[in-house]
Amino acid sequence: MNCHDHLYTCSPPRVNSRRWFLKECGFGLGKIALGSLLTNAFVSRAGAAAVSAADVLKPRAPHFPGKAKHVIHLFMAGAPSQLDLFDHKPELAKLEGKPLPPSVIGGQRYAFIRPDAAVLGPQFKFARHGQSGAELSEMLPHLAEIVDDICLIKSMKTDQFNHAPGQIFLNTGFSQPGRPSLGSWVIYGLGSESQDLPAFVVMSTGSGISGGSANWSSGFMPSVYAGVRFRNQGDPILNVSSPNGVDARLQRDSLDLIEELNHARLGLVGDPEIETRIASYEMAYRLQTSAPELMDLKKESKETLEMYGCDPDKPNFARACLLARRMIERGVRFVNIYHEGWDAHSDVVGNSKSNCGATDKASAALVKDLKQRGLLDETLVIWGGEFGRTPMVENNVALGRSLGRDHHPQAFTIWMAGGGIKPGLTYGATDDLGFHVIENEVHVHDLQATILHCLGFDHERLTYTYQGRQFRLTDVHGKVVKAVLA
Repeated sequence: MNCHDHLYTCSPPRVNSRRWFLKECGFGLGKIALGSLLTNAFVSRAGAAAVSAADVLKPRAPHFPGKAKHVIHLFMAGAPSQLDLFDHKPELAKLEGKPLPPSVIGGQRYAFIRPDAAVLGPQFKFARHGQSGAELSEMLPHLAEIVDDICLIKSMKTDQFNHAPGQIFLNTGFSQPGRPSLGSWVIYGLGSESQDLPAFVVMSTGSGISGGSANWSSGFMPSVYAGVRFRNQGDPILNVSSPNGVDARLQRDSLDLIEELNHARLGLVGDPEIETRIASYEMAYRLQTSAPELMDLKKESKETLEMYGCDPDKPNFARACLLARRMIERGVRFVNIYHEGWDAHSDVVGNSKSNCGATDKASAALVKDLKQRGLLDETLVIWGGEFGRTPMVENNVALGRSLGRDHHPQAFTIWMAGGGIKPGLTYGATDDLGFHVIENEVHVHDLQATILHCLGFDHERLTYTYQGRQFRLTDVHGKVVKAVLA
């Protein structure tokens, strides 16, 4: 039985007796009692829902003072090749064309290459930069300029081998759809500082996202915590603009009537999703004013546009990064930017050149811009994909592939900046062949725990009860990587 079940009663015969009543209607009494409890819970839930939309996104204090108040996650979907961008392995060049020793590979299996596939050495030159001496590929000249502001983590590890599960795992802590995303947990914990823009915004550039909307879903939480995807062209959200013939007064009157009807239904059934619907209508109304102002990049200085490499009229990664900074200034709590296309099963050189050309300048500019505006200390920036790429080459004539790299969950690299992260640090290391982590392993759950810590949360205490169980982003795993904290 649930809140929507009917309560059943007994129809007694003509002769009533206490024995008959207890024997025949005992279960009915139980249902009546249970129904009373459920009704009380139902009324309480309806009352809570009636005030939830007004309160659920109000700013709230975390478990302890966190250095970060906002997050910008630059998700490089498809998985960049750490061996060609961040994790220089000269030994691979010496072994190029030969298979890795079986002792290194162990029982690892791959989707598109054999374990005895030939080694592919680094495809670009590397050099050290800044006072920190961090080593980067020549494909990242702009990141090299801010290397002392970032923390490179070269010892990342994931449990997932394929794109969709890997992306969903990194975002939700679970490999299948249905769990709340990192952005949802942050909004659930901190609320929003913006009344005129969504608390959690998602943008994408490049090709499709393997994990889809599960990456920014609120899962079993109310959908008010879900990410709102902004379009690259035209209105950021479809149907925000009023149709011809609908003036401001008519629209306001229509929304007031819809809200009245929704509140009446909310009081009757207590479904929190109705409150989300009410909040969505009001947000859409406010977006009619706030969104055009947000999207008008022509008000940015020429120097800023040039720093990002941004054409205000051209949808691309640079434009998304500049919009992300503008959103943070306007109180948006969490911004996801997905740049897809890093899946280099073939031509890892061309893939890296193309994607670095599209993302390197803008990623570095975002950190520079936040820093010069005094926003970097309270904004956590994260850059990386769902896993890494193999030290071995992928050549598959049947699939038309050559000189690529397969998926590699055992080791990959990300970087972070601002928001409580120690700058100028290179953390963790892999073996000479870039196959296994040998120093300071950082599991995906550890990364999630560390991100929440920067925001002021104990990842073991930030929980949500669903179906009788307390859930958290890190499931039953994860530890804060204290060495990367400022």
